[in-house]
Amino acid sequence: EVRRVNGVYSAKLSKDGMHLEGIWRQGPGAIPLTVKKTDALEFYPKRPQEPEKPYPYQEHELVYENKNANISLGATLTVPKGKGPFPAAILITGSGSQNRNEEIMGHKPFLVIADYLTRRGIAVLRVDDRGVGKSTGEAAATTSEDNASDVITSLEYLRSRKEIDSKRIGLIGHSEGGMIAPMVISQNSDVAFAVLLAGVGLPGDVLYKKQLEKMLRLSSSSNDEIRTVLAVIEKFYDVIKADKYVPTIKADFREILEAETPAIQAKLKNHAEAMSRPWFRYFINFDPATYLQKVQCPILAMNGSKDIQVDSKENLAAIEKAVKTGGNKNVTVREIPNLNHLFQTAGTGGLEEYTKLEETFAPVALKMMGDWILGVIKN
Repeated sequence: EVRRVNGVYSAKLSKDGMHLEGIWRQGPGAIPLTVKKTDALEFYPKRPQEPEKPYPYQEHELVYENKNANISLGATLTVPKGKGPFPAAILITGSGSQNRNEEIMGHKPFLVIADYLTRRGIAVLRVDDRGVGKSTGEAAATTSEDNASDVITSLEYLRSRKEIDSKRIGLIGHSEGGMIAPMVISQNSDVAFAVLLAGVGLPGDVLYKKQLEKMLRLSSSSNDEIRTVLAVIEKFYDVIKADKYVPTIKADFREILEAETPAIQAKLKNHAEAMSRPWFRYFINFDPATYLQKVQCPILAMNGSKDIQVDSKENLAAIEKAVKTGGNKNVTVREIPNLNHLFQTAGTGGLEEYTKLEETFAPVALKMMGDWILGVIKN
């Protein structure tokens, strides 16, 4: 268990003692992870999209304060060369504790995005999550609402910098970050634009059950096992929505699991632990439509067709419906063929591909996002 990043690894040791077969869980995500004994270290494949210094733009290392939360936020601001003030974007990470590059499986997607957009004339701020890198605070106690508070602090900070055009600052959120961006905009109507990368349109409880079902099917669980697991998850939801204290929640979860077979208990033990934590309890009760309906700025929602964590068709449709229900017709929805949750060109879209793929962020998605932002800020 890695409490700092709200992560848990559960695995079984093989009979020969040479490898572990298990699942890494962080936030709502679950990734198959095999750990093998080896005589030589195996390194990540090449990451050809990562930029190399010297960059053709300015890079500023920053630390600023979220005074309301009494924490410091570490960040990097990249600014185009030339005369400003420049339009800007704040990158918002997905679930789990992430550094400013949203580093995952050897990839640094936010570094790649920031480099691409800054070369096209857009300043970019990327920020360490609480308890990560140079940001202080306790990651395990953080909810999406806390993360939104940090983004608001970053927004206020950018507005104070003379090289930034305070009227042309937008938000780019990936996964959970696509939940947080509308939360921030609901309190800051002067945000210039929003880009939701694999953003969430379905309520948290609905989304999590769909994620879990897909994971179970990929792991070859039987239909009976899947039905039982999802039924237990519904019971967990009832406990969470009763808004009880954590010790009571954990006790109720244990009672629910004790009524199940040892096999089901093994599958859900770590889920029960994760779902008792603040972030998860907030997520299960979260309905993104509440905030999407308040977004009146131009909004771009992008998703890959092979995303198995945030289904593209269901979530894009829900996002578009909620935004238009709020009276905002300036919403663009794009499903990009063959991209996974990280916007890599994928084969199956399975989580085990993330590490193996050399591509960090598909060029077609970078261009689509960059062209749209430049079109919006020039109008």
